[in-house]
Amino acid sequence: MKPAPAIVVLTQGGAALAERLRGALPGATVHGLAHRVAGADTAFDDTMAHLTGLFAAGTPIVGICAAGILIRAVAPRLADKRNEPPVIAIAEDGMAVVPLLGGHAGANAMARAIAGALGIDAALTTAGDVAFGIALDDPPPGWTVANPAAAKPVMAALLAGRPVRLDAEAGDTGWLREGGTPFSGEGEYAIRVTDRADPGYAATLVLHPPTLAIGVGCERGTDPDELVSLVDATLAGVGLSPHAVAVLVSLDLKEDEPAVHAAAAHLGVAARFFDAAALEAETPRLANPSDYVYRTVGCHGVAEAAALAAGGPDAALIVPKARSARATCAIARSLHIDGNMVGRPQGRLTILGTGPGDAAFRAPAADTALAASTDIVGYGLYTDLLGTHAGHLERHDFALGEEEARCRRALDLAADGRQVVLVSSGDPGIYAMAALVFELLDGPDAAGWARIALDIVPGISAMQLAAARAGAPLGHDFCTISLSDLLTPWATIETRIRAAAEADFVIAFYNPVSRRRQNQLAAARDILLGHRPADTPVIVARNLARDGETVDILPLAELDPARLDMLSLVIVGSSASRAVRRGLRDWVYTPRGYDPHIPAKTVRKATLS
Repeated sequence: MKPAPAIVVLTQGGAALAERLRGALPGATVHGLAHRVAGADTAFDDTMAHLTGLFAAGTPIVGICAAGILIRAVAPRLADKRNEPPVIAIAEDGMAVVPLLGGHAGANAMARAIAGALGIDAALTTAGDVAFGIALDDPPPGWTVANPAAAKPVMAALLAGRPVRLDAEAGDTGWLREGGTPFSGEGEYAIRVTDRADPGYAATLVLHPPTLAIGVGCERGTDPDELVSLVDATLAGVGLSPHAVAVLVSLDLKEDEPAVHAAAAHLGVAARFFDAAALEAETPRLANPSDYVYRTVGCHGVAEAAALAAGGPDAALIVPKARSARATCAIARSLHIDGNMVGRPQGRLTILGTGPGDAAFRAPAADTALAASTDIVGYGLYTDLLGTHAGHLERHDFALGEEEARCRRALDLAADGRQVVLVSSGDPGIYAMAALVFELLDGPDAAGWARIALDIVPGISAMQLAAARAGAPLGHDFCTISLSDLLTPWATIETRIRAAAEADFVIAFYNPVSRRRQNQLAAARDILLGHRPADTPVIVARNLARDGETVDILPLAELDPARLDMLSLVIVGSSASRAVRRGLRDWVYTPRGYDPHIPAKTVRKATLS
């Protein structure tokens, strides 16, 4: 998967234009100059350094700024044009779009998409695009160039009016002819379109179209190397190129089979799946129908049927089922196969933490997961905090208290082949959705749940951010305790508080109070006062990383539940924790004992009030 582009803006006006362009650039994030642009997904202070870093990382750059800024930033890193990411300059008034670099690496296509969104023409300067509307070294999605070095001399021959042959053995070559490209029936130079293995040579450019579908089947737990070897041998045995494979397909019962996904990854294509009914419909076209397979999985063939189903009604089975010890493989050919549109993918559920709410405290992996998903499930407020990052997703909002319903919906959507994110504030594994998902998976299995892919993306917890705002209170052993007795009896919670107090842990209290719970925090305070000093520092954090954030430091004896609500988190220091004042700031830390001259337990140096 190619990296999503970064839209780099230097002014608030540029940011407004960037928001208009998100629809034309799927997955794009807005990068804004910190002191000028508000609300960007990523903020930066040094424009040139940021642009250089993006370019070095291979990130496509769409700069809403002067072209000269982009040129000066990336010029020192220019080397091999085949490895350069797209760089596009857009005028802030939206009246000019110019691909500066990477025209044949996607920049021209991106520029056309941007221009279409703005209602203007892109200023393309690459010769092939200008003359014929084609880029031989940047063919349509799914196509592969076998020998990129031949693209330049072949295109040069076309531009010079020299005869260039088009030898089309497979695939739909309409895109090569659309611009009136003057192909000849003879000539020294040629473009060969084939799904056969052919390295080409200097005067012949070889293009592989997406015409092949590979169907596979395997026993449960098949070694991935076995299936990969079978696929390679099957292709090589009939002289077909792996670069013409559009998709690898199988029965939906194999959605979670590592060998199937390994074979798809080996070929660099998607793994897609059909249910038994869809494969059974292909029975009249099978070369090797099997009653045993029908009795086992509900269709008369897997490998052959899947390949034919992927290729569509005009597909032909060109390689019947081949076998290894535990796997099967078949190949079908069609005029054009869009590997991302046949069957369905393995469903995926990503349980991710939004962090405290501000995008600056959200893991980049969370944004990557959001960009690759189709659906989002969660409490509406948490989804709202994601802003434009969730704008392309189908929302499934639930109220507070509907946690199990959220998890079930997310699992059901993933079982239908959707790419789903289930959101939690903070970290999803800390008093949040991840544990409930696993609890449901550990119970009676709903259809398809066991076959989904499952990922967990951690987030910055309220405890971590509260600690960071106040200093380093978690510098030594600590624990977390939720004071909510909705799911845990108060007697159990009280036992844990006493144990933590006796062990002298720093304690982070989640869910300290609610409208109906005002007594638990007071009880916890009183227990702790029996084991540590009254002036033990306490951090009370509210609305972290959101409007109205407050972080207060006070003595344990003055901890008043009436001053807190459900948006608060409390961290109580151990007997060794210290409060110190530096300048106008109060800080709290818990020493590890690195300095032998400072005892692990000592009186606090600041007077808390």
